[in-house]
Amino acid sequence: MTEQSEKAAGSRSDEDSRTKVTIIMALGANLVIAVAKAVGGLFAGSPALLSEAAHSVADSMNEVFLLASLKRSKRAPDNEHPFGYGKDRFFWSLLAAVGIFTMGGCFSVFQGVEALHSTGEESRSGYLVGLGVLVVALLAEGASLAKALLQVRGQARAAGRGLLQQIRVADDPALRTVMAEDGTAVIGVLLAIAGMALHMATGQVQWEAGASLAIGVLLIYVAYRLGKDARGQLIGEAVDPGLQLRIRSFLAEQPEIDAVTSLLTMRLGMDSTLVAARVDLVGGLDSEEVEEISGRIKGEMREKWPTADHVFLDITHASDEDRSRAGRDREILDGAATEHPAGH
Repeated sequence: MTEQSEKAAGSRSDEDSRTKVTIIMALGANLVIAVAKAVGGLFAGSPALLSEAAHSVADSMNEVFLLASLKRSKRAPDNEHPFGYGKDRFFWSLLAAVGIFTMGGCFSVFQGVEALHSTGEESRSGYLVGLGVLVVALLAEGASLAKALLQVRGQARAAGRGLLQQIRVADDPALRTVMAEDGTAVIGVLLAIAGMALHMATGQVQWEAGASLAIGVLLIYVAYRLGKDARGQLIGEAVDPGLQLRIRSFLAEQPEIDAVTSLLTMRLGMDSTLVAARVDLVGGLDSEEVEEISGRIKGEMREKWPTADHVFLDITHASDEDRSRAGRDREILDGAATEHPAGH
């Protein structure tokens, strides 16, 4: 392993350690909050508070999934999985999205619908207890969200980006899921507080039912977005256009390469990428020279991009049609890289 590869591996290991701490902190907060919300919701007879309890239970289950993903995705390649287990991280993130949808979103919508048909009288003292629980939950969820944002801020500073830009391009599904959970938890608690307060002030349960429905819709939307991202990563997501463009440019700059006719990439995990390129070499090279050139280029690519640990070069003759298609692909990449300049 080269010095640059060792640094990249060390950086990823450090980042995973920070992500693990962030997840454990969120898990601890959610377990305590879930119990408090459930007790307070039953005592107050509050559908919004019970919805929030379901939300916290779902978040707790998801954080267990995410902790599993950090460990399982680091397993070494074997005969059954020669490219390693990096996509395990994406799979468990997909399960977390399903958990948010079923245990959080659907239950909250159910609670809201049930509340609309409720005619029972709620205890004012019970509601005060419930509001107190929500205030404590807001502080705990806010602290967990702040921890996740601090980690992202450190990543943004290292990459020379702003915080919002880093959040948009964050590619770690575990950290992204924690941020989404904590962010929606803070919004959900605020909605529950508003619904309970308005219910107490007006005596109309519709306010609280509306809060519960809003929490459910929010959770379903977040689950959809997280699930969509995880699905894209699981079925074979290419690296971002900026990195594809840099790899293509590197290959085209090699004196022995006459044309790069095709470039295929796929993320195999957080620190593993497959790169397959079809290239046409200049004429006059014998088989030994071709083998030496291929080995040198692949070695330089791994040195330049340590995560590109699976590099394949297909040496082939490029037709006029191949060259024309390669030119169109380059134009598409140029446009996509301009729209999404950040690279992995």
